[in-house]
Amino acid sequence: MRPAIPMTPEDAVRHVVETDPTFAVHETEIRGVTVRAFRNIPPTVPALLAAGWARHGEGAWPYVAYETETLTYAEFTKAVHRMAHAMQDELGLKQGDRVAVAMRNYPELLILVLAISSFGGVVVFVNAWWTTQELEFALRDSDARVVFADGARLDRLEPLRDTLGLTLIGVRDGEGRGGHDFTVLRDGAATDTPLQVAIDTDDDFAVMYSSGTTDHPKGVVQTHRGAVNAVFSWLIQAAIVPLIDPPAPDAPEPPRPSALVVTPLFHVTATHPLFLLSLPAGAKITLMHKWDPEDAVRLMRDNDITRFLGVPTQSAELMEAARRMGETLPKMDYLGAGGAKRPAAQVAQLAEAFPNAGVATGWGMTETNALGIGAIGDEYRANPESAGKLHPPVQELAILDDAGNPVPNGTIGEITVKGPHIMRCYLNQPDATAEVLKDGWLRTGDLGTLDDDGYVTIVDRKKNIIIRGGENIACLDVEGALHRHPDVLEAAAFSIPDARLGETVGAAVQLRAGTDLTRADLGAFLDGHLAKFKHPAHLWVQHTPLTRGATDKIDRRAIRAACLDNQEAQV
Repeated sequence: MRPAIPMTPEDAVRHVVETDPTFAVHETEIRGVTVRAFRNIPPTVPALLAAGWARHGEGAWPYVAYETETLTYAEFTKAVHRMAHAMQDELGLKQGDRVAVAMRNYPELLILVLAISSFGGVVVFVNAWWTTQELEFALRDSDARVVFADGARLDRLEPLRDTLGLTLIGVRDGEGRGGHDFTVLRDGAATDTPLQVAIDTDDDFAVMYSSGTTDHPKGVVQTHRGAVNAVFSWLIQAAIVPLIDPPAPDAPEPPRPSALVVTPLFHVTATHPLFLLSLPAGAKITLMHKWDPEDAVRLMRDNDITRFLGVPTQSAELMEAARRMGETLPKMDYLGAGGAKRPAAQVAQLAEAFPNAGVATGWGMTETNALGIGAIGDEYRANPESAGKLHPPVQELAILDDAGNPVPNGTIGEITVKGPHIMRCYLNQPDATAEVLKDGWLRTGDLGTLDDDGYVTIVDRKKNIIIRGGENIACLDVEGALHRHPDVLEAAAFSIPDARLGETVGAAVQLRAGTDLTRADLGAFLDGHLAKFKHPAHLWVQHTPLTRGATDKIDRRAIRAACLDNQEAQV
């Protein structure tokens, strides 16, 4: 029986964990490290599909919507099972094989994630914006030789087909281009019964690429246990909230959750707290072909969408579009942001524009299966500079100095987390793995403070990363491409504040004597070497060496400060 009086958040978590078997927690050992984990949840990602059956009207309710298309949960489930059989029977794939998906946000991508993991395969999420050169790195690194791709990605993959021995399967506008087609494989499967494959909860589920401080992205290896524990750490919130803020006795039942996916599904912000969570939460998923704020307002208004999660830029653009259209989106009850910090002034503005929505923020990483820190509603409005509190109940948090020792509350240190949701490793990078994973604790590279009430404030990044509209861009990745230009002797990339995207790419380069370079020239050269979103939007050129520090390394911070002070020198 639910208590009639409001509980504190801590008491509510304790009550749910102790009284609801779904969220029971125990201690277990993962790769030699003891952690807290959910005891009774589905052991694998594909097991989430069956676990959500009843929550989706015994399969009868609409589940995935894309433009004019809709799949019920039962139709979606059958498509998953048929594709899993086809992968085994027609493509000869077996447990442990890595299979890449490269496409925009289509329903087929969701089907493939569960189909690949159903036979024990490992999903390799490929950034759909990458060039041929960047795609080649990821496919060589992951050893994925089967790739499902739409037309635009097939164009970039075609030069690699023979070199890497790829089997390319066309999706949507990629069908009919030789080889295999998604539709033919799915429809040709002998059965739509679930595969019976023994998958261990600590087997690999996916490889997701995340930019780091090296010149290539790191392949983050996520396990089934990690992903599912993250999902249930979000799902428990639905049981906790009514205990903290009990509804009125005559309050109507809350509507079925319905989420609009506006960020790429090759990022954890979309896959984990939206897609994977939708399975046990009974939520409907609506996919956008391309981000457009006015289209988003119309979709949310006309389809009773309750949940919006995007980068802060998208929240701001949604707000401006809704104001122009005279809409307040009263059905929206969650307005979240991830991938970058939302400007503090925007929090109250969003709450005013969407009075029925809980405005929220979140911090997580590919390495944590997106689980981490968050705040919503009044607590976020009261602490708009904060990233929030640690999501309970299986995570642990520490703020550490460079020696690995805890620092006092209020002191800046490195945000460090532990739990069943932490990645297994960086693919093929044991040294990089050992650098960030120590006794089960993940050194995140983000600097922050912890106050006495448990709120975390992120103040800086140890890593040289530019976050452009939620996309992580490694400075060394940009610099490596700049150095390919025959006239560039040195290069330094850095972040430039941007009102819309949060940050954009800036670069300073030293040119060979007697040469010149414009930003347009550089952009034309970088095409094919670097994805468009990584191209410098601001460029400074000089013929003298770039500023260096005491150890004779390029001083990126000093260069950035000088460039920002000399805006008129941009080319």
